[in-house]
Amino acid sequence: MSNGIINWFKFSSPQTFYPLAGKMIPWFWALTAIFGVAGLTIGFFVAPTDAQQGEGYRIIFVHVPASWMSMFIYLVMAFWAALGLGFNTRLSGMMASALAPTGALMAFLSLWTGALWGKPMWGTWWVWDARLTSELILFFLYLGFIALQSAIDDARRADKAGAVLALVGVINIPIIYFSVKWWNTLHQGASVSLTKSPSMAQTMLWGMLLMALAFWMYSIAVSLTRVRAIILERERHAGWVEELPELKS
Repeated sequence: MSNGIINWFKFSSPQTFYPLAGKMIPWFWALTAIFGVAGLTIGFFVAPTDAQQGEGYRIIFVHVPASWMSMFIYLVMAFWAALGLGFNTRLSGMMASALAPTGALMAFLSLWTGALWGKPMWGTWWVWDARLTSELILFFLYLGFIALQSAIDDARRADKAGAVLALVGVINIPIIYFSVKWWNTLHQGASVSLTKSPSMAQTMLWGMLLMALAFWMYSIAVSLTRVRAIILERERHAGWVEELPELKS
C-alpha cells in the first residue's frame, strides 16, 4: 500500500508528470471520439422526440454535459489551486492554469446552448434567472482567473493570486446547483439526480450520460495537453527539458 502511494507521489513533479501526461493523452482522445460518436448517435438519431418540447430538446445532449463539466472543472481547478497554495507545489498551479480555459469553454457552451434552447421554449434568448445568472458569474470567474494570472509576470505569484480567487469563487457552485430549488426560476429542475429516478426515457438518459463522458474525456485530454505546454514554458531553463527527445529533433 505504501509503495503504491510513493509511486503516485513521484509524478507530483513537472519532470515526471510530463512524460506520463504524454502517454495518457492519446487514450483520452480516443475515448472522447468513442463516447462522442455513441452519444451523438443515440441523442440525435435513436432517442425519441420529446412530447412537449419536440425536436428542440435535443440541445440538452450538449447543454447538460457542458453545464455539468463547467461546475466540475471549477471544483477540480480550485482543488489544485488550494493544493498549490497550501503546499507550494509547482505542478498544482500549472494544473489549475491548464484547467481554466477548458472550464471557461464549458461555461460558455452552457450559456450559448441554453440561449438556443430558451428562445423557442421561453420566447427569449436570455432572462435574469437564478440558474442562468449564477452560470454567467461562473464564466466570469474563469475569465477573471485567466486574466489575473496573465497580469502577473511571476508565475508563482500568479498561481497564488489565482488560487485565492478560485477558492472564493467556489461558493458559486452550490448556488448554481441548488438555484432551481432555492428560488422560483424559469429553468427546469434536474432531469438526472443521485437520489431520484431519472425523469426521461432510457435512450435519452444513455445519450446524455455518454455525451457527459465524452466531454469529460475531452476536458482531460485538452488539459493534459495544455499542462505539458505550461511545463515546457515554465521549466524551459531546466536541464531535463533540454534533454527531451521531441525538442532535440
